Amino acid sequence: MPKLDSPESIVEAYLHRMAEIADTGASTAETSFYSALENLSNAVGKSLSPRVICNGQLRDQGAGHPDFGLYTQQQCKRGTPKEGEAPMPERGVVEVKAPSDDTLLTADTDQVTRYWRRYGLVLVTNYRDFVLIGMDANGRPVRLESFSLADDAEAFWDMCARPRRGARQRGPEFVEYLKRALVQQAPLSRPADLAWLLASYARDALARVERRADLPAIGVIRGGLEQALGMKFEGERGEHFFRSTLVQTLFYGIFSAWVQWSKHRAHASGDWFDWRDAAWSLHVPMVRSLFEQVATPSRLGPLDLVEVLDWTGDALNRVDRKAFFAAFDQGRAVQYFYEPFLANFDPELRKQLGVWYTPPEVVRYMVARVDQALQDELGIADGLADPNVYVLDPCCGTGSFVVETLNVIAERLHRQGSDALLGQELKEAATSRVFGFEIMPAPFVIAHRQVGMRLADAEAPLASEAERACVYLTNALTGWQPADGPKQDLPFPELEEERDAAEHVKRDTPILVVIGNPPYNAFAGTSPAEEEGLVEPYKEGLIRDWGIRKFNIDELYVRFLRVAERRIVEQTGRGIVSFISSYSYLSDPSFVVLRKHLLDGFDTISIDSLNGDSRETGKLTPEGEPDPSILSTEYNRVGIRLGTAVGTFVRSGQEDDALAKVRYRDFWGKRKRDNLLASLEDNAIASRYALANPSAHNRYDLRPG
Repeated sequence: MPKLDSPESIVEAYLHRMAEIADTGASTAETSFYSALENLSNAVGKSLSPRVICNGQLRDQGAGHPDFGLYTQQQCKRGTPKEGEAPMPERGVVEVKAPSDDTLLTADTDQVTRYWRRYGLVLVTNYRDFVLIGMDANGRPVRLESFSLADDAEAFWDMCARPRRGARQRGPEFVEYLKRALVQQAPLSRPADLAWLLASYARDALARVERRADLPAIGVIRGGLEQALGMKFEGERGEHFFRSTLVQTLFYGIFSAWVQWSKHRAHASGDWFDWRDAAWSLHVPMVRSLFEQVATPSRLGPLDLVEVLDWTGDALNRVDRKAFFAAFDQGRAVQYFYEPFLANFDPELRKQLGVWYTPPEVVRYMVARVDQALQDELGIADGLADPNVYVLDPCCGTGSFVVETLNVIAERLHRQGSDALLGQELKEAATSRVFGFEIMPAPFVIAHRQVGMRLADAEAPLASEAERACVYLTNALTGWQPADGPKQDLPFPELEEERDAAEHVKRDTPILVVIGNPPYNAFAGTSPAEEEGLVEPYKEGLIRDWGIRKFNIDELYVRFLRVAERRIVEQTGRGIVSFISSYSYLSDPSFVVLRKHLLDGFDTISIDSLNGDSRETGKLTPEGEPDPSILSTEYNRVGIRLGTAVGTFVRSGQEDDALAKVRYRDFWGKRKRDNLLASLEDNAIASRYALANPSAHNRYDLRPG
């Protein structure tokens, strides 16, 4: 059964009611079915903010009597327009015809034109087809978005006779369309609102790609991506990952191009953005190449994507750019745009990959602790500002850790009086020794933009493609060892350059710091043999030596931890790893071999437990107060069920057979973010930690007691 108020349940109720009315045998061709359409519109409008309310039979305001008016909640009281309020429905009007009529012909009538001139927007429907009539760039009426539930009246009534099947097949897309129709006239100025709207179009695009995914037109792109990323899109999850990647590339390419156009070309180009010119504004070669391969007419046409991209371009042209960029450019692009986009576009993929936004307080704390550890424990006086310190975030997402590392470097240079050269030295760091790896195109694009903005703030903007930031689209879990046999030639030069540059970092660069927020969940859809074997060292002896027969340590964060440990302990020989991750590795029996590896490989281990676990503590503090996940946000208030911890692992490079010294402390409650950041100012911070005593007797537990 679909959930109450789900798209499927809303559309099922609509189709069922249409059939119910028709089955009486006494219905009129059009007006008898008004109640079904009104209930549908109100069910969809209820999910919007502000709520949109559909009211019937508007009085004549000089243009005739539209069948319905679309009001916002502020205009109404208990569902009807407030007394004394202007009767103009803020979100337009609805004109209805019988299911046997042709909606497109109705949309071209003088009657609809009169409504459009008076109300600005008309949704024309015959209950099965829906067409929006709005305004083009020259102020003339134009058909905007359209949607069809069925090809003809006979097919529609057949769908109504089987409402659950019809709702399951078309419900989500139909409800998305209606939501967009109901907000078509809403002000578009907040980044979060634009993110939701673009995510809605992206979901429509993804559904179209899913229906045509076997087309040979995208086979070359698929093969090129698999080779470039060192992975295989296998099984249902892998297939979905590839298709989602395709759509993300299109939409973030267009969005990124619109951002650049808005800032540099708006007035020169007639103040009207054309998504077909997007490739000219994409400066990262990998992104531009991938976008160009996807956005060609020979591929967009068969995938049926031109229409939805036209809608996307129209939406971007409706944005109040001044208001939008006032928020977007104040360091809040990730929180107010990318986070809600990913949450709305593909929440299931996000859940599968365990991708979570890292709060800025956590990012600042971790980078500052690493900077201090470089000075105090590795004897590097300038910390992250030392030109020989190479930093990698192997799962950089939107670039938060990369940008904060640049912030710390800039602050150190400023304190040293290097303001005259600050911009140039910061650019040198961003383009040669502060690296980020990301596997998803959407955050990859945002990461490049974030770094570019930071350098522009330092008056050292990237002047050409040759001066790109060291953020690479790659699978961070593969490519660290030379491949067997000759290197494969890729179908696109830019993909090949991206792969080779990322592999150079993996194999040849003396990484000293690995930092980040690795994905949390197990994800089996894309893992090649090289990736699957990563955690085998952590399984060795679990059954034989420890009697542990049931275990699951294949989570993505464990694979990333193995990559970091191997890089610092076995390759560089000294350095620091700092990850915020699930805290299951601290004491869960399955991770005993992993803990022994960490204790043998590093000299000191500092654990900042952030708690927030739903199973172990019920997300409650020891005093019974709420203890939310530190990863909860405005768009995901629950965060994750697992408790989390910041683990900082330091290897000095001095030979020592003793197990690492382990320090541990807890953070609880709603203010743990602020408390974590404030602890950096604590002069007695070392005394706040309790010492753990890991040994074979307690399975090398990293918690005290």
